[in-house]
Amino acid sequence: MADSKDFTAGVDSNAKKSPRRIVFITRRTSAQVKAETEDQVQTFPEVLFRAAVAIMTLAVALVWISLIFNAPLEGLADPSHTPNPAKAPWYFLGLQEMLHYFPPVVAGVLVPGLVVMALIVIPYFRVNIEAEGFFLKDRQRRLRIFYVVAGLLCLLLIWRDVYAALVPTLIMAGLMLLAAQSSPQSPSAFRRYLAARPLSYWVMTWFLFELVVLTAIGTFFRGPGWAWVLPWQGS
Repeated sequence: MADSKDFTAGVDSNAKKSPRRIVFITRRTSAQVKAETEDQVQTFPEVLFRAAVAIMTLAVALVWISLIFNAPLEGLADPSHTPNPAKAPWYFLGLQEMLHYFPPVVAGVLVPGLVVMALIVIPYFRVNIEAEGFFLKDRQRRLRIFYVVAGLLCLLLIWRDVYAALVPTLIMAGLMLLAAQSSPQSPSAFRRYLAARPLSYWVMTWFLFELVVLTAIGTFFRGPGWAWVLPWQGS
């Protein structure tokens, strides 16, 4: 038989902390449950207002930039006189740089296809909501997986002579090894920061690092015939 106190009624102004099943809220108090202050904001209107302010600020900045600086447009396209090198827009230069190292099927179809497939599939997997450090749990097993994946990736890049992508990969691998040797109690703030980074952070950082490096190389270090040139030598 259930305890009789579970069915007793009382008068209270906080329905959340009251141990009773039924609580009569007086007129002079609010029926809203009192909750502790948390580091969160409501989606509407706080977040929506901030997004609107950010969009308007960016729009004003882009308009002023377009008024002050001319767009670096070239002349009309002439099929009989193509420029050398013929470069894609800057946001495609990373992909064009990959085409220099890999076959078109790999760089133009397989890699972008895998990225799109990952964007479709990842939401159906369990997401690490707590965003724990990647090496804080099952450290030895995850280290073994990391060694295998990083080693195979580096061997592939060396085999294809993609040293432009190999250097960022080695840098990220070194940072991950440093994170594996660190802990949230490390005396160094930088090592504490690395130890708390989840796997998603490392994957996204590596991807952005590679994208920036390949785009910069395609923009400043590629000349006629897509040959390597120094920026101050012209193209």
